[in-house]
Amino acid sequence: MEQGKLISEIQKYIDSNGGMASGYGWYIGVTADPKRRLFHEHNVSERNGPWIYGGVSSDRVARDIENHFLQKGCSGGQGGGGPDAKYVYAYRINLHTRE
Repeated sequence: MEQGKLISEIQKYIDSNGGMASGYGWYIGVTADPKRRLFHEHNVSERNGPWIYGGVSSDRVARDIENHFLQKGCSGGQGGGGPDAKYVYAYRINLHTRE
């Protein structure tokens, strides 16, 4: 997926699920295994928790997208994942998630 398209999809999803100022905020990250990161490590509810992920062509593109959302106010941090981290994921933070 192209960088601009994934940025747009994630932004639309965040906006349609309360936006950036929706109580607990949003977390953004990169990974090689989005389901493991979201549902096992961050404890996001697969059925009830607002979450999104998408793949891109390289870890560099993924990190650029992550940085875009970090600058917009998402929680998270740069430097996660390795060279195979070609997925960008986001979820709304709540009482049950682990950042």
